[in-house]
Amino acid sequence: MEEVDTNTSKEDRLCHFSEDYKQIYLSLTYSIIFMLGLPLNGTVLWHSWRQTKHWSCATIYLVNLMVADLLYVLTLPFLIITYSLGDKWPFGELFCRLVRFLFYTNLYGSILLLTCISVHRFLGVCHPLRSLPYRTRRHALLGTAATWALVVLQLLPTLVFSHTDLVDGQVVCYDTSSPKNFNQFFVYSMVLTLSGFVFPSLVILVCYSLMVRSLTKSEESLTRVGSTARAKSIRTILLVCGLFTLCFVPFHIMRSFYLMLRFLPSRNCQLLMVASLAYKLWRPLVSLSCCLNPVLYFLSGGNNRVRLFQELRHNKMGEHPAGAKGDRPRGGQIWVLSR
Repeated sequence: MEEVDTNTSKEDRLCHFSEDYKQIYLSLTYSIIFMLGLPLNGTVLWHSWRQTKHWSCATIYLVNLMVADLLYVLTLPFLIITYSLGDKWPFGELFCRLVRFLFYTNLYGSILLLTCISVHRFLGVCHPLRSLPYRTRRHALLGTAATWALVVLQLLPTLVFSHTDLVDGQVVCYDTSSPKNFNQFFVYSMVLTLSGFVFPSLVILVCYSLMVRSLTKSEESLTRVGSTARAKSIRTILLVCGLFTLCFVPFHIMRSFYLMLRFLPSRNCQLLMVASLAYKLWRPLVSLSCCLNPVLYFLSGGNNRVRLFQELRHNKMGEHPAGAKGDRPRGGQIWVLSR
C-alpha cells in the first residue's frame, strides 16, 4: 500500500534513494484500477440486486467480496490526487486513517472471503451429502458476518498506526507508522501476515489439493458431483489460485522482506533500495484483485454472465420486458415486485 517511505525511517534517509517514479507510476496504475474496478464491481452488485431468486451461498460470499472491492475502489481518487501532488496529503487526518483502513479491509477481507468460497466448494465436491446441513444460506450469512468481524478486529490497530504528520514542510499520510512506532508496527504486521494471509492460504491449499484429488477420479467424481459442478469447481480453483499467485503472494513476500530490512539494525543501502523498489512496484498490483474478483462471480454460475449481458443489451437498446412478445410483460412485472 501507499507509504511515505522517504520520510518514515532513518535507514531511508541515510541511504538517500529517490522515489520520484511513484508520482507517475502509482497515479497511473491506481487510475486504471479505478476506471476498471468501479464499473465492474458496480455492475455485479446491480445484477445481483436484480436477481429474482434467493441468493445462493456462493452469491452471498461473492457479493460481500464486491462490496469490499467497491469500498476500496472509492478511496482510490484520494490516492491518485496525493501521488499526483508528490505524496502531499490534503484530505485531513480522518480520511488518512480511513483510506489506509479500507485498503487492508479489502485485502484481508478478500482473502478470508475467498477462503470461505473455497471451503464451501470443497464441501460440495468432496462431501456433497454430509455437508448439506452446513451449505445453507444461514451458514453463509454467518460466515460473512464472522469474516467482517474478524477483519475489523484484526485491523483496528491500523487506525492507530496510520496518521498524518508534517514532514519537510508538507503533510504526509503514513501507511505503516511514524518512525518512533515502527518497531511495534513491524511486530503487528508480521502477526497480521500470519493470521490474515498465511493461515487462510494454507486452508485454501489443503481444500484445493483434496478437491483436485477427488476431481481427477473422473468417473467417480462425475457421478457424485456432476459435470456442471465439476467444471465450476475447476474454474474456481484456477481463478482463485491465479488471484493468489498474481496479487496476494508477491505482495506479502515483498512487503515482509522490505519491512524486515527496515527493522534490522544493519543497513545495506543497495539491498534496501531494491527491496523498496520491488515492494512499491508490486503494491498497486495487489489492487488488481478488485478487477479480477468480478470474473469469479461470472464463472461461479452458468447463467450469471448470460443474464447480465441480456439485461445490458435490453437497457442499451431501450428494450424492456413490457415490449417483448408473449408472456414477457407479466414476467417483467414479477421481476420488479420480487426484487
